[in-house]
This record gives sequence, structure tokens and C-alpha cells, in this order.
Amino acid sequence: MNLPTDLADCTATDLLALYRSGQASPVEATQAVLARIDRLNPTLLAFCHVAHDEALAAARASADRWTRGVPCGALEGVPVSIKDLILTRGWPTRRGSHTVDPAQPWDVDAPVTARLREAGAVLLGKTATPEFGCKGETNSPLTGLTRNPWNLAKTPGGSSGGAAAAVAAGMGPIGIGTDGAGSVRIPAAFCGNVGLKPSFGRVPAYPLSPFGTVSHLGPHTMSVRDAALALTVLSRPDARDWTSLPPAARDYGVGLEDGVRGLRVAWSPTLGYAQGVDPEVAAACERAVRHLADLGAHVETVDPGFDDPLDITIGLWFVGAWTLWNTLTPEQQAVTDPDFATEAQAGSGYSALDVQRLNLRRGVLGTHMRQFMQRFDLLVTPSVAVTAFDAKPAGQVTMTAEAMLGWTPFSYPFNLTQQPAITVPCGLSSQGLPIGLQLVGPMFDDALVLRAARAFESACPVRRPPAAA
Repeated sequence: MNLPTDLADCTATDLLALYRSGQASPVEATQAVLARIDRLNPTLLAFCHVAHDEALAAARASADRWTRGVPCGALEGVPVSIKDLILTRGWPTRRGSHTVDPAQPWDVDAPVTARLREAGAVLLGKTATPEFGCKGETNSPLTGLTRNPWNLAKTPGGSSGGAAAAVAAGMGPIGIGTDGAGSVRIPAAFCGNVGLKPSFGRVPAYPLSPFGTVSHLGPHTMSVRDAALALTVLSRPDARDWTSLPPAARDYGVGLEDGVRGLRVAWSPTLGYAQGVDPEVAAACERAVRHLADLGAHVETVDPGFDDPLDITIGLWFVGAWTLWNTLTPEQQAVTDPDFATEAQAGSGYSALDVQRLNLRRGVLGTHMRQFMQRFDLLVTPSVAVTAFDAKPAGQVTMTAEAMLGWTPFSYPFNLTQQPAITVPCGLSSQGLPIGLQLVGPMFDDALVLRAARAFESACPVRRPPAAA
């Protein structure tokens, strides 16, 4: 394997191969990534906390294990970032909020953080999030305005926008994010990355999200192979999450190269209701679906047959925001992001009966999609209806349902149904902005989603943004 010019441009899979062959060490890779962070993060604001000394110490320990031939896990020496909603021992988890006091004990790792440490990953720091992960762009009064490596005037999306910008710019090949209505897939699509939302419960969580059972954890990566590698590690069990699935104990790299020949693919360019899909997005995704057909999939253009569930998503989300709001003191409430405050106040208007009705409608949607997926192996859509829009500070747009999620009609339905979904880059717009293709699988079949994404990626390799050069 040829040593690349800059190790920060390597995927996790590439780095592991270089470590095994002795062509590079975790120390060299971590130094390269930290140098990239030092150069680009002052502009991108992807990281809100960078742990230089701790990362280098972990890299030196990893290098020693490689030298002795005893790597401790599947991500031994791979630099990884963690979204600042996820507990990380020794580092403040500020959640993008002035309401969180950093001067308190931080002695607990969330399950994903614990699994990363056990697998030998080098933890770089925390990536930016809007306050409490409350929206599909990444800005907050605490950390400022995170920017897209492809175009600094554009948003990286959200709420895992810091993780997405970091991975796109080569500031670590893997970033762990959360996805409550598209918060992994939206920024991955906007930043030209692979973004995986596994089946709900596949990746254990602790503490559970105040936004309830729409919230998933998943990786941002430079490649599908890296996503499979990450899921193998992140899906290991943790007894603190009573909603988690039974342990799968599987390697998601097994069968990853099996292709899509013979798979039944439902191609739905609008899901039957999406308005305002950018023509360039629609055309790029149409071309991408033809690639799947060329690879041997049986593609049928068909809508899954449900109405836009935006009001279900928004209702449940706003009630979650209202619940969280009521954990804050009046003094804390006064310093929150005005967007979060608007969401919380909207949530205050829902009665218990309203919430129950929303959950019943959600159940109908879930049942419908379980039955639809008996006819098809995959449902394919655009990832987001538009390319990355202008980056604006918090509070600059009135936080209505349409402003919050109307431009991403393809993401939130599958948080409601809890199905696995992945976004893979499928082209660039005339402005040079990434476009994403979403592949949705049957509940629990995360391996199939990864396998199909890998087949597409093999035909259409991921490009890197010019800002990372």
C-alpha cells in the first residue's frame, strides 16, 4: 500500500492497513489529524473541544501495542471525534448550551465512548452541535457558527454538523453523531460523507434522549467500509440502555462486498409528497439509481404510500423540547438559543391526548413500512431535497415546522419507523456542493443497507472537498 501524502486524508480502513504493514503509526496519523484541526478548525468551528495531549498519549500507547503485535481492538489507533451530546469521561459535555456548567465531575462514558476506548480508538475531542441537538443546522450561542468545508458560506447541516464537517475536512476519519430527525444523514449529505443511522437500539445509548425513541446514534465516515467497521464496534451491548436490541455479535464487514445483484429496490424520488426537490438533486439521484440497476438490482419506481409525517415528527420533537425546557431554571432558560426556546414553547401547547394520538399515528406508519419492506429489500430516495444552504447564526430564521425540517422530507420518516438508513455521496451540484442518496432497509437489516451502499460506493467513489487539500 502506498503511503499517502497526508495521513489525515486516509480512511480508517486505510490507516489500519498502514499500521499492520508498518508503513505508518498511530502517532504519525494523530499528529497529521491534529495538524489539520489546528489549521482548519479556527475557520470551520467543527470542534468545540480538542484534546491534543490526551490524543497523542493514546496514540503513543496504541503505537506501542502495534509494535508488540497486540492491538486491543478493531479501531486500534484510529482518530475519532465525538459529538458534544455524548458523555465522555474527563471532558465536559456542554451540549452546545450555556446552561451546562463545565465545572462538574465528568466521570462517565456513554456506551459508544466506552466501546471506542475498548476498541483502541484515539479520541480527538468533541464536535459542535446546536443547543441540545435541536435543529438541522449547526449554530449555537455557545460555540458559534460551524461551516461547510465545501463552501464556507454554507451550513454543514445538523445537528451533527461538527462531526460531518470534521470528517469531510480530514479532521479524523470517523465522527460519532446522533440522529433524531436526520441529524447524521443531513450533515453527511451536505458535507459529502457517508452517514449511517442504524436500526433503533442497534447502538446502545445512555442517558436516553429527552426527545425519545426517535433518537439514534451512528457514525459519519469517509467510506462505507469505515461505517461498517464503526458499527461493528458501536453495536456491542451495554446494560444501561433498556431499549437496545439483543446483541448481534457480528462483524458488519462480513458480506459487505456481496453487491446488489437480485435485490428488489423501490425508487421513490418524492416519497409521494415531497415538494421543492432541487432539480439537480433529483437528477443526480436518478443517475445513482441507474447505477444500482447496472449493478444488477431490480429497480421499480414506486412510492411507499404514506402521507407526510412532518406533523408527527414536529409534535413529538417539540414536546421533547418542552420537557427539557422544564428541567432548566429561569436563569438558564434566559440564555438558551432562541430557536430552542421557540420549539419548547410550541411544545407547551400539546396535551397528553395530543401526544397519545401522535404516537398512535406513528405506530400506523411503522406497521405500514414493515409491510412495505416485505415487498422490497431497499427503499431509495434522495437524502435531502436541497444542497447545503447559507450558514446563519442562531435565531436568524423563525423556527416553524417548515423552516426546521420542511427541506429534509426524506429523513425524519425513518426516525419514526426506526429503520436503518444510510446516505452516500452521489454527485455535486453546479455550485460544487455534495448531493446524497439515501438507502433505507428493513428494520434490523443494517448489514443489507451497508452492503448496498458499498456496492454503490464502488461504482461512485467519494470525493473530498477542496478545503481539505
